[in-house]
Amino acid sequence: MQLSNEEEDYNLSLSKFESMLKTNKVLFFDSEEFEEIILHYLDMGKAALAKKALKLALEQHPKSTGLKLVQVEMLVYDDKLELAEKLLNELYAIEPTNEEIYIQKANICSKRDQHEKAVELLRIALKYTDDYADVYNLIGMEYLFMDNLEMAKESFIKCLEEDLEDQSALYNVVYCFEFLDQNQEAITYLKKYIDKNPYSEIAWHQLGRLHYGVKEYENAIRAFDYATLIDDEFLGAFMEKAKAFERLKKYDEAIESYSRTIELDDATSYALLRMGKCYEKLGNKALALKYFNQTVHEDPLLDKGWIAITDFYVRQKNYQKALFYVNKALAIDNQNRLYWKRFATINKQMNFFEEAEFGYRKAVEFGDYGLDTWLFWVDILQFLGEFESAIQTLLQASEYFPEENEIEYRLAGLYFMLTDNTKAKFHLSNALRLNFDNYILLEDLFPVVWAKKMVQNYIAKHKKQ
Repeated sequence: MQLSNEEEDYNLSLSKFESMLKTNKVLFFDSEEFEEIILHYLDMGKAALAKKALKLALEQHPKSTGLKLVQVEMLVYDDKLELAEKLLNELYAIEPTNEEIYIQKANICSKRDQHEKAVELLRIALKYTDDYADVYNLIGMEYLFMDNLEMAKESFIKCLEEDLEDQSALYNVVYCFEFLDQNQEAITYLKKYIDKNPYSEIAWHQLGRLHYGVKEYENAIRAFDYATLIDDEFLGAFMEKAKAFERLKKYDEAIESYSRTIELDDATSYALLRMGKCYEKLGNKALALKYFNQTVHEDPLLDKGWIAITDFYVRQKNYQKALFYVNKALAIDNQNRLYWKRFATINKQMNFFEEAEFGYRKAVEFGDYGLDTWLFWVDILQFLGEFESAIQTLLQASEYFPEENEIEYRLAGLYFMLTDNTKAKFHLSNALRLNFDNYILLEDLFPVVWAKKMVQNYIAKHKKQ
């Protein structure tokens, strides 16, 4: 690729400066050359070289406002705000119409969390600048710091009116729309933007994302198609397009798009996992398993990969293999509630009830507070004859689900089993109030209790009320 004259001059200045540092010969640079060299080192994170360049620059051009403004930028970078402010006030006395002075003053205010003052200064900068886009972008960022998303959005839109190609402003506009739950308005805005700038792959990609967010999957695919036509290596657009195809149950097309992401970059565990899921939906179990295995090979810590393999074997009713894989997963992360719940479910299917009880207990211990987890755990405790533990577990569950009839019926049944009739009747009364028709649970789970005449009479009496 041929370099422009400006790029050649810039590279020449850099190599000339670095050669000077090595030989200790002092060479002359004009002030603009120095500015570019210093900013280059700052962008590269090479602060020591930037400071060395600035020192030499000010020795050669002690009156250069541009270099002094770069000095201000470096002082702000080092959090020497008072020194920076003092220098800015001196520069202001010389050049009160230099927009960069107001921008740097605003930068200092921003660092001090004085964002409204920063916006005031940036609005003054607008009067003197030729680069409106940059200043509007800075104003937008200050409004973001203030959580004023509406004004931020307005500023980023103005930035894009000045410079259609400003990609960061485009991302920020969409972010503001989404944060304000204005997805349809964002779609309308992006369509108008695309009318002016039809070859912006970023705009097409963002439009596709927004259509996907409001479940307009066909429109999303169309937008992603345009993004990938403009840039046939746009990995994110291929990934999003694949997800949209999945939503439409077009699994072959989804696989094709996921495959393209793997061609463009190293295989990601996410793409491999989704391809496995697609092949499973298409009934191709061998390929599904192949991609699930590749997923965990690529990222052994990805819980979704291990769960996919485990669930695959559960669906095949091959519980022995499912148990093998869930144990492998637990060996990697034994504090994962998703693994423990599957461990419990599989053991329950294999009639290993003590192991199943242990699994449900661990799942809850590590944060699974779903109602079904509590109930499965309690039913196994009851089956094992551990009535007291079952009651304590249900009382714990009732803190999360205070008005759940399935908990109340079980508490009633367990208290009847322990012949604590007062507590049993209290919980049975609660259960019948919450859902009378579900008293069948007593018959299913506690046939001995159900057979008691006292229980039958209590339910009948409640029915009459």
